[in-house]
Amino acid sequence: MDYWTFRTEFFELACFHIHQVYAWKSDFDKNNISRWVKEKRLIKLRNSFYSFPEYLNTPNFSLFVANYIYMPSYVSLQYALAFYGFIPEAVVDITSVTSRKTNAFINTFGRFTYQKIQPEYIFGYKLMKLEIGNHFRLATPEKAIVDLLYLYPFYDSPGEMEALRLDLDLMWEDIDMEILWDYTYRIRNSQLHKRMENLVKTYHL
Repeated sequence: MDYWTFRTEFFELACFHIHQVYAWKSDFDKNNISRWVKEKRLIKLRNSFYSFPEYLNTPNFSLFVANYIYMPSYVSLQYALAFYGFIPEAVVDITSVTSRKTNAFINTFGRFTYQKIQPEYIFGYKLMKLEIGNHFRLATPEKAIVDLLYLYPFYDSPGEMEALRLDLDLMWEDIDMEILWDYTYRIRNSQLHKRMENLVKTYHL
């Protein structure tokens, strides 16, 4: 198999699964993939998932990868809050939530972690467009906060809330309190409601 013929067929997908390759050519020799990974013509994302090194310099492409290699999921929690500028620290892991089991992957594009929530709580995200035209799912600021307080119960005191170091100006200007409480009550968890009340008091929202 000629690499450039293969590349022409799959490059615009940005990421692909080996099943897509077999759907294209049922007799495809998977050894080609292994060879092209060794030659750095392809990047292995996880078992059976691949991309091309040309996308390494595409802004936010790793967020598209995060969605693609573990569906359904969307980027949320600490990474989403850092993306919007709500927390000052750089976040190394690309954090997501999923209705599947908790998981983690490492590849050339980054370190990806996934926290499990119930399927009915997969909401509150928006589609963000990459410069290459693909889209990725990113939690709204309100849902990133709700997901964080739901999944991390140790945020249960004013001191822990202050330790989040959420940007006060952005909290006051960009958080829609009606949406924040709507998302909170859609998750039927009394402890989450108490944590949210604590956050509102701590940041004077």
